[in-house]
Amino acid sequence: MKLDSKFFDSIRVSSRRQQGAKKEPRANGCQWKGCDKPGSHKAPKGRGRDGEYFHFCMDHVRQYNHEYNYFDGMSDAEVNNFRKDALTGHRPTWKAGANAWAHGTRDGVRTAEAAERVAASTQKMTRRARSSRTEAPTFRRQLKPLERKALHTLDLGEQATREDIKSRFKELVKMHHPDANGGDSRSEEKLREILQAYNHLKQSGLA
Repeated sequence: MKLDSKFFDSIRVSSRRQQGAKKEPRANGCQWKGCDKPGSHKAPKGRGRDGEYFHFCMDHVRQYNHEYNYFDGMSDAEVNNFRKDALTGHRPTWKAGANAWAHGTRDGVRTAEAAERVAASTQKMTRRARSSRTEAPTFRRQLKPLERKALHTLDLGEQATREDIKSRFKELVKMHHPDANGGDSRSEEKLREILQAYNHLKQSGLA
């Protein structure tokens, strides 16, 4: 085999240094006005120019990113709509098993009538959620025997609320106070039981 053959030259592998030199891209200059540093960092050009970038140096790409605002020029309503659409990848949505025509949309554009239906449905769901929160039943732990006895002393059932207990306690204190019963000993004894019952319920966290 001849080392100086033209066929040998055509398949000769280039050196690593030459390969590295070919792969290294030539850095563009910084596009910041008045800057002559290499622009080795990319920055997006903004809304409506997706896929296009400026080339800045490190200092100016930081400044650009700090001042960058994708929503510049958009109203608050447009920004809110953009954020809502971003949840679905900016694609139109409709119920499973129905096409775009069934919901008043065509070519990905929702008509005003369909938008009104969606808004009404959303408001209805919101009202239901609020109603369910306000009407949610309150669950109480199982009462202990002394707690049941204390409620019974106040003539209350096991489902009595904190407000029920306080209100009933005030009524019974006025009713059995010695000043209202001429110093009757039976009223004093009953009042003592009421105070003990209320204090026990208060210590238990029920009153």
